[in-house]
Amino acid sequence: MSKRKSKSRGGEKRGGKKKARKFVPEYIGTARMSREGFIFVAVEGQEEDIYVKASKTRGALNGDIVKVAVTQEKDGRAKKRSGEIIAIVERSTKPFVGILHIVGKQAWVLMSSKTMPYDIEVPVPEGAVKGMKVAAVVDGWERGESAPHGHVVDILGMPGENETEMHAILAEFGLPYRFSKEVEDAADGISEEITDKDRAHRRDFRGTLTFTIDPADAKDYDDALSFRKLENGNYEVGVHIADVSWYVKPGSAVDKEAQERGTSVYLVDRTVPMLPEKLSNKLCSLRPGEEKLTFSAVFEITPQAKVFNPWFGRTNIVSDYRFAYELAQEIIDAGPKEAMERDFGEGSECGIVPPEVKEAILVLNDIALKLRERRFKAGAVNFDRPEMKVDIDADGKPVGVHQKFSREANWLIEEFMLLANRNVAEYVATGGKMGGKALSKAKTFVYRVHDEPNMEKISGLRDFAGHFGYKVGQLQGGRDVAVALNGLMKEADGKPELAAIQILALRSMAKACYSTDNIGHYGLAFRFYTHFTSPIRRYPDLMVHRLLAKYMAGADSQDLDYYTQQCKHASEREVVAAEAERESTKYKLVEFMQDKIGQEFDGHVSGITEWGIYVEIEPTKIEGMVPYRTIRSDFYDYDPDNYRAVGRRTKRKIRLGDPLRIRVKGTSLEQKLLDYELVEDNIS
Repeated sequence: MSKRKSKSRGGEKRGGKKKARKFVPEYIGTARMSREGFIFVAVEGQEEDIYVKASKTRGALNGDIVKVAVTQEKDGRAKKRSGEIIAIVERSTKPFVGILHIVGKQAWVLMSSKTMPYDIEVPVPEGAVKGMKVAAVVDGWERGESAPHGHVVDILGMPGENETEMHAILAEFGLPYRFSKEVEDAADGISEEITDKDRAHRRDFRGTLTFTIDPADAKDYDDALSFRKLENGNYEVGVHIADVSWYVKPGSAVDKEAQERGTSVYLVDRTVPMLPEKLSNKLCSLRPGEEKLTFSAVFEITPQAKVFNPWFGRTNIVSDYRFAYELAQEIIDAGPKEAMERDFGEGSECGIVPPEVKEAILVLNDIALKLRERRFKAGAVNFDRPEMKVDIDADGKPVGVHQKFSREANWLIEEFMLLANRNVAEYVATGGKMGGKALSKAKTFVYRVHDEPNMEKISGLRDFAGHFGYKVGQLQGGRDVAVALNGLMKEADGKPELAAIQILALRSMAKACYSTDNIGHYGLAFRFYTHFTSPIRRYPDLMVHRLLAKYMAGADSQDLDYYTQQCKHASEREVVAAEAERESTKYKLVEFMQDKIGQEFDGHVSGITEWGIYVEIEPTKIEGMVPYRTIRSDFYDYDPDNYRAVGRRTKRKIRLGDPLRIRVKGTSLEQKLLDYELVEDNIS
């Protein structure tokens, strides 16, 4: 059943004398395969991947760790580095998802994947029937074999069913969708009772006004704010975070599972939590009216948003009120006078909002806006793009797509979380003082870091913006880039090219990650930054809680090598989770567009590649591809230096951000792809 012929296995000639190979550079990297069979090898620390054509892959498959020899360096003749696989160092254990085909006592997993062009020969799995969707791991592909061979690791169900498809996405990325009985039992065995021993040495905030603000459908409330007026006219603001480290002990079954997962995963229709429900939705969730154990950062803040006297330590709280972002925004929109006169929350689970809570929301919002303004003046980059959300019914079927905008209620929570994260990092990094006790020196810690942008890409963005009349001067790097980017996006706000400028700006940015090497956070313009505020859903936050507690108790600096490895693992898990989340969204968007074949939409060019143009349609921002081969009026060549495609005969130019009208031509749920075609009389 394989699409691969044995004679093309590795592209090696049999017989004859081997030619002496001249010295070529060799690297170890990760194979990223296309549906056409060629591979790009990503080498850590190198920005550009190495291209390997299908006949030179030596049986390597997507996700394999390979040794690659570079046979052609990028130069005036070659647009990219190319090479050949010379060894498979380690086979990927990540499964491929396909349809089971059974003939007698033989079986194959048939692929229609973007990253796996070959079918996999497998033993007939017990309990499966022909046509089911399954996950299979490749065990090997020896020379002379016409297909890779492996085994089925999970039977997912019948194609097209929502549960099957969501589990297929999780399986494809090696993400679990259930906890083992051992982990569930360990979580269930954790006591829910809060004793005097638990309360000992904690600062008691049960009598202080405290509330949470979260999405309306949230179940795990891992952060709360407390608010108290001080006699000197300032405010005491507490950022209270679920004390997961009190319940989850290092090396326990729950901890090992959380460490491996690294993060919760948010698909369109479900959350795959890092911690079992007993912890994430009950014991550690800061639900209103219940006493909870927390780890807190408490600040004295003036009405002008100047911050004094940060305090960190273990606390206990009772949340008085639970807000959805929408209700908090209503209070903010009303303003001080009207907010105090109106009832809010009538009919909600928490009832009418008391005056003191409304006042706290308004004061905290005012402080948050001042903190936000100060951050951007310091050089933080403002990428405030609306997020597209898929609306689904009870069966998981997509029924709509809408834009989700961040507003003041979101910024309120964001700014106080940033404040806590920043101050915790600064305290450890500088050996700062807390309650009169100073750390002896900076110690091993888990930072959230973000490197400076790629100046070559920034230069390309500057040239691209110039096509639209925007003038961006020569940039040397550092904070002047952030100032220029913010100014450019502000100038382009409301114009068709804004989305394209934002896309290129994002592509110029480094990826934020976890590290023990504190290089600062460029995007936030923070010298010190960590993740402290979400230990229910991020394992690095749990590590930060443990390290902070140890250092406040006088412990020596912890094992640098161990935490360096843990940072690398957490960063990798974050990337995998984000990819899975995007895939689930893509699937639902394609499903949403299935009944719209033949319909026309206005859109704009969101991407240009060697093989076609990507277009986002309005108003849903759903992206599909227009292959060059389907454009009847001309043949288009890709011009990567100018982010455009140019017609050979007409010399028409299609640029990133250009408005186009398209027609939906086809959908592929299996490959999560949308095919568009141009309504060609609209090309100008």
